[in-house]
Amino acid sequence: MHAWEKSLNASVTSPEELAGLFRVDAAALSGVVERYPMRITPYYLSLIREPGDAIWRQCVADPAELADLSQSPDPLDEERLSPVPGLIHRYPDRVVWIASASCAVYCRFCMRKRGVGCAGMQVAPQNEALEYLAAHPEIRDVILSGGDPLLLSDERLEDLLSGLRRIPHLEIVRIGTRVPVTLPERVTPKLAALLKRFHPLFINTHFNHPDEITEQAARACALLADAGIPLGNQSVLLKGVNDDPQVMRRLMQKLLYLRVRPYYLHQMDLVKGTAHFRTPLARGVEVLKALRGHTSGLAVPHYVIDLPGGKGKVEVSAECVRREGSRLVVTTYTGETLEYQDIS
Repeated sequence: MHAWEKSLNASVTSPEELAGLFRVDAAALSGVVERYPMRITPYYLSLIREPGDAIWRQCVADPAELADLSQSPDPLDEERLSPVPGLIHRYPDRVVWIASASCAVYCRFCMRKRGVGCAGMQVAPQNEALEYLAAHPEIRDVILSGGDPLLLSDERLEDLLSGLRRIPHLEIVRIGTRVPVTLPERVTPKLAALLKRFHPLFINTHFNHPDEITEQAARACALLADAGIPLGNQSVLLKGVNDDPQVMRRLMQKLLYLRVRPYYLHQMDLVKGTAHFRTPLARGVEVLKALRGHTSGLAVPHYVIDLPGGKGKVEVSAECVRREGSRLVVTTYTGETLEYQDIS
């Protein structure tokens, strides 16, 4: 067993384990964890300074998750847009391949919390997925997602990537992973050398707070960057975590120092069980305004909404988003106009 697998096996997964480390009411969390699993690696747990801080809020179960009954478990209609189970074909030239059903840490704001870590999470069958991709020459870009694809073994990753590279019209592969943030020991020289064989390959990771940028995370990112892999970061705007201009500026600046380019800042998706993380759109605009001109343009991400119904991402800009009285109206990349549910 590899060191990272041993670390994963030592994760905190129950309210009772958590109560042995912090003053928490295990009984109040048991129902939450039954519905939405909890897993916190020893490394990520060590970043918690006190209950309720930015790291805690991202990984520790909260009764507020069960109080959110108004939103959809699958607001982006991913299951409807999956011609093969676990293969999401939402945009014309690219697909998302759900390659893993689990993550090192189960983020409490996860867009796929309906299934990640649960027995019913659908992973795309490899042969069926490859057959679909081979039959659709319009697809040029595959995003491996999950769960976290880098929780697969090196051997499994090699097999999957080799299959993709046998399809001539697939130009690029992207991997979405949070292991540099939550399980940095997973990024080994062997893994970096493996991934290097499959260029052009890009990695988008997911730092949300400057406290996540540690020496261990920096080493993981350096191994990947030294392998020639362009690194991007997709943050989510989270209430009580990073919805502060100074926190966001510090995060974006530190990312660049790690050779990680800020890519997206996501407005919180309308996912059931996550309403307590949502901020008004105006808050995100304020955060972005505090970045522009006050720091390098390299440190300014695209602030985007991933629209319900599988309508795609739109950048929060005067061109795509406008207010009409109390309504928020957005224009999609296809030119469709629709209303978006903001909060006050």
